[in-house]
Amino acid sequence: MAPKSQKQKSTGGYKRAKPILPDREEVEPVTMESMGHPEIYPLVLTTQTQEIFNCRIDEDVTDEKPYKLIKKEDILADFKNRAAVSDFYPVKKVIQEYPGDDLLVVYDKDFRYGLNFYLIGTEEGKENYLNRPEVPEEQEEYKEHTSEDLYIYKPPISKPWVSLGSEKEIDEESVKESAKQITYMISRKRSEFGAPVKFRDQNASSVKDAYIECTAYPDKNFIVKQLEKDVGMQVVPKVKDTSTQTRWTYPQNASTQYYPREFSEEEKEIFGQSKPLIDFLNNASISVEIALQQNEIMNTFIDDWKCLAEEEGTFGDKTDTHLKEYQSFTDLHNLTENMVTSVSWHPTIYGLIAVSVAVRLSLEDRVHFSGKLLLQPSLILFWSFSDPIHPQLMLESPDDIFCFKFCPSDPNIIAGGCINGQIVLWDITAHADRIENIKTGGSRSKKATLKPMFLLEPDSNKEAMYIRHCAVSSIENGHKKVITDIHWLSDTFEINRMGSVFENRNGICCQLVTCSADCTICFWDIRSQKALTPPPIEKKKEESIEIPFDVPSTFLHLDLSWKPLIKIRLSKGETSLDHCPTKISLSEDHLLYKAQDKILAQSKVVKAGEMNPYHNLEGALANNLKPIEDFCTKFFVGTEEGGVIYTDWKMERDPETGRLMAKKPVSLYAVHDGAVHTVQRSPFYKDIILTIGGWNLAIWKEGITTGPLLQSCCAPKRYTAGHWSLTRPGVFYIGREDGYMDIWDLLEKTHEPAQSQNICITMITYIKPWTFTAKQQFIAIADYYGTLHILEIPWTLSHPSTNEASSMSYYFEREVKHLEYVEQRKKIREQEKKEMELELEKKKTKTYQKSKEQMEAELKADYDNYLELEKNTLINLGLIKVPETMSFMELM
Repeated sequence: MAPKSQKQKSTGGYKRAKPILPDREEVEPVTMESMGHPEIYPLVLTTQTQEIFNCRIDEDVTDEKPYKLIKKEDILADFKNRAAVSDFYPVKKVIQEYPGDDLLVVYDKDFRYGLNFYLIGTEEGKENYLNRPEVPEEQEEYKEHTSEDLYIYKPPISKPWVSLGSEKEIDEESVKESAKQITYMISRKRSEFGAPVKFRDQNASSVKDAYIECTAYPDKNFIVKQLEKDVGMQVVPKVKDTSTQTRWTYPQNASTQYYPREFSEEEKEIFGQSKPLIDFLNNASISVEIALQQNEIMNTFIDDWKCLAEEEGTFGDKTDTHLKEYQSFTDLHNLTENMVTSVSWHPTIYGLIAVSVAVRLSLEDRVHFSGKLLLQPSLILFWSFSDPIHPQLMLESPDDIFCFKFCPSDPNIIAGGCINGQIVLWDITAHADRIENIKTGGSRSKKATLKPMFLLEPDSNKEAMYIRHCAVSSIENGHKKVITDIHWLSDTFEINRMGSVFENRNGICCQLVTCSADCTICFWDIRSQKALTPPPIEKKKEESIEIPFDVPSTFLHLDLSWKPLIKIRLSKGETSLDHCPTKISLSEDHLLYKAQDKILAQSKVVKAGEMNPYHNLEGALANNLKPIEDFCTKFFVGTEEGGVIYTDWKMERDPETGRLMAKKPVSLYAVHDGAVHTVQRSPFYKDIILTIGGWNLAIWKEGITTGPLLQSCCAPKRYTAGHWSLTRPGVFYIGREDGYMDIWDLLEKTHEPAQSQNICITMITYIKPWTFTAKQQFIAIADYYGTLHILEIPWTLSHPSTNEASSMSYYFEREVKHLEYVEQRKKIREQEKKEMELELEKKKTKTYQKSKEQMEAELKADYDNYLELEKNTLINLGLIKVPETMSFMELM
């Protein structure tokens, strides 16, 4: 059976991916033809496909060898196994019409063509890539014109050698043996020949003058490739030398056949005309044709076991869209019933996470059991992936912590807000060696998994490490109720008592902002407010105070005397009541998502031996600092009543009393039907804010005062926590009170969550995602029973599409235009309503302006028309007969 002819095509019907354009203007789409590479077809190969065809990144395809030859029949078999799910399905027509047996797939590390791999769809392109011809374009055109002519090779003719003095240079550069050769003779006693060999262990350090030789040998796994080599060439007749020899390092059997054994032409003619051969071909041809037909109908090499269940890990599979539980942490040593109130990943140490816990009691129960609660420590626990049972560090606080944050400038500085309204500062610099990264084994695993970086000594896990706080704010001058949110201000600016913004002289984060249930928002400064040279009497008083040995003196000047720099009250204006803030979001919060590299650099500087900058902080805000103009001092606030406030932190003086007071809010929206517990800016757009409270959510755009861009309907259960995705602009996670988590994907759906997944059996209290590597991401979910769940985010929820950022920005712009259109329609409708009311009033006035005689004339005309209609109806029915000379009116 003759094989079917195949047509070679330089381009197929496959629509290639478009690269991302920075502008939104309408331009012609960029294709591979316009780029000068019509034979290249970009592809996305998932992890499952890479393992099927043995083209895994950094293992099978590397920087030295970024390509892989794949059999055409293997790809066709993959089409039969997975059909449209196969990653090669977009170029199925190109693969079926490919003339060769092997297709070249190249790993596109730099995403030159938009995706992680690309396929070369022609044999010519494959040969050009593998051989890399370096020929100018002019010579290539010349070769195309001359390739039609017949080329005959003419060997060069040897000519007599004419010396030009080059032999002297060769003689000078040649290597000559100058050292005298030494001859060694190794002998052995004849009696030892054939004696049995006994092997034993020997300690080289215990035996004097012991010598163990480790001979060197070339390793196949580590071969240095010579990229450049100087070679001298001279035109000589064609000479070819061949030889074979078994390597001594790797002994193996080898055989060489110089000339194949073949039949002569006479023997071929005799065997070709022999009857036994003709009879055999006639008898076997039928069986061969049947076998070939069966192979076309059914794949004999299919694996039936894999067909019993769906293969996991493929793109678009259901299992690839759900969160997978990776680890869980529970404090088994504390017998009290605690809940997790706040979660934060360590900025520099991967695999280390801190959680704050609080007792699960109402306000009445706290008052009733206040005596017992004083005997129990309030802690922040540090959990490690290497030890899910024992917390590695425990930070003590005066009362339960409901929010805390690592300092962006130094992760060893931690600030937390208590339930009693105090702010607590910890300095764990002395314990930095205990939580350092320890190198694990260097074995390279096939699957990218999290390696525990936080390892301790075996004895240290037995005893818990309690760390006392080094500073607590003043009770009288601080918050009066629970602190619900705390943030570090960016190290690029600082503010004064009026709320004006100035440059940051220290270059590190020195100020905090907190909000509390006592209707206040406070700004704090960790620097000393007093003079740098106190009087001698105060020095003696300070020296008399004994500092515990385990408490650092970094913030000793703030302990029990720390006062807020600014205190803002959100007044409602109409009544004496104030708004109760629960969460805040500053305009600089989006910068903290991208400050990880900066934190690593600063931590390395501190480890290098330099003094910690927090030990030598300058005084409070001076007068000679440069003010920062055009700085946005407005921020979003979520309230306990479900409102979203957009206000300013700058203070103004009351014209009557002269006291500093907060400005009136710029805008106030009553959107949520419960307390707002999440006010967060998008990591990708600094003017997009997500607010979650009660049974719904809303997305806002800063500067748009008409309302939210997106407002969801009421959920079946109350929302309790939420967070944006760190890698996908259109994805965010929301926790509910029934233990389910809703995953919203705005590219897929905007009216409801894309999917819901059960995490635990109780209320979710906090959500915090974290990026470990480009291939592995985690999300921490805390519940009401004190358990911390670590789940692995799947590929589809962690890797954005090529144009997802631009699509989301276009979506937000479209919603802004929709809001503007709605506002315009409202104004038009109001104007139309006023015009309709005026017309109705005019009609009423016209009716009242008619005279009595006109109204009687109109009524009489209507009555005459009725009588005429009645007469005609009765005559048509034949009920009455009226003579022609008599009228109906006379009968009446």
